[in-house]
Amino acid sequence: MSAPDPSGPAPPETAPAAATPFPGPAAGGPAGSTVPRLIAARRSIRAFADRPVAPEVLDSLVEAACLAPAPHHSRPWRFALVRRPGAKLALARGMGRRWRHDLEGDGVPADRVDALVGASERLLTGAPALVLGCLTADGLDVYPDAARRRAEEGLALLSLGAAFENLMLAAVDAGLGSCWVAAPMFCPDEARDALDLPGDWSPRALALIGHPNTDHPPRERPPVPLGELRLHL
Repeated sequence: MSAPDPSGPAPPETAPAAATPFPGPAAGGPAGSTVPRLIAARRSIRAFADRPVAPEVLDSLVEAACLAPAPHHSRPWRFALVRRPGAKLALARGMGRRWRHDLEGDGVPADRVDALVGASERLLTGAPALVLGCLTADGLDVYPDAARRRAEEGLALLSLGAAFENLMLAAVDAGLGSCWVAAPMFCPDEARDALDLPGDWSPRALALIGHPNTDHPPRERPPVPLGELRLHL
């Protein structure tokens, strides 16, 4: 990933064009015009049909993920593809124990803790497949000071986010639904140990993957409030 050159030529000082309503140009337009529609079709799907996802399909999603940009032309990502019921349960319970500990430490009532942890376990075990995204130090630069080490880890984490977006868009293209789950960020060691992954794999992201249950359509998205989120300079 490279930063823009701040010394480059400034764009013409004209009023910005009116924003094109998402999802952009109609199909059949210029090359790449279907990409906005693919982005708009990606939704967080939590209810799945009782249909398995073939290993080769999951492999194709990981291949798409690995086309994402990364620091220094590296690939600091590793992906655990979890399909076996026992492995899904082990991961759900390993992370659930840590979440239970944190919730109890926050003073959350016991019945609420049970409800939250139980719902999380059902969500993970109910998905036909899970993709656990991990980081390693493979290809990353090593610095003697803490500030640059943190920055380097941040670069790797950003690239994993880009890889996961690729993975979820590829899932849409394959007729699958997905849902990004942030839990591994809070318990990377527990997630790694639950699946007996290599010691240098640090789980940071999880995606549920499966064929969407059409009885539970996603809610309509609200419009993007561009005026609050961007600034033309």
